[in-house]
Amino acid sequence: MSDQLITGLILLTALGSGLVAGAFFAFSTFVMAALARLPAAQGIAAMQSINIVVINPIFLGTMFGTALACIALLVASVSGWGEPRAFYLLAGGLLYLVGTVLVTMTFNVPRNNALARVDPGSTEAATLWVRYVSEWTMWNHLRTAAALAAAAAFIFALCLPEAE
Repeated sequence: MSDQLITGLILLTALGSGLVAGAFFAFSTFVMAALARLPAAQGIAAMQSINIVVINPIFLGTMFGTALACIALLVASVSGWGEPRAFYLLAGGLLYLVGTVLVTMTFNVPRNNALARVDPGSTEAATLWVRYVSEWTMWNHLRTAAALAAAAAFIFALCLPEAE
């Protein structure tokens, strides 16, 4: 890949990581707390709706488009390992792919799927909701930090000179 292409890809990946971190940050800092204050049936119904609406081309395109760009930057980092940017490209790519995408698919999505199967008015719903809010938010904190750290790594890479 040309240096200009890699630089453009780093910029897009930094922006994508930052956007995803911001979305997750909003959930970690106020959305989940607001939903937890509602009666369980209302909080569950709201989160079920959010989990449906989030499946859209803009959010998924940003989240998974950034993941694809991370894969390309991982390849660039390995193939150009001696270059100044290589470490930051590797770190950013791994932080995003493992800390954001893998955590989402392994921990957040299964909880969302379990919540989707619950009748918000059922007797077990309130118990599930308390556990869901706590566990889902804990994993969301991790993916927020990972996406933000990935964005920082890509920004550091932009500050370094291109390959010579």
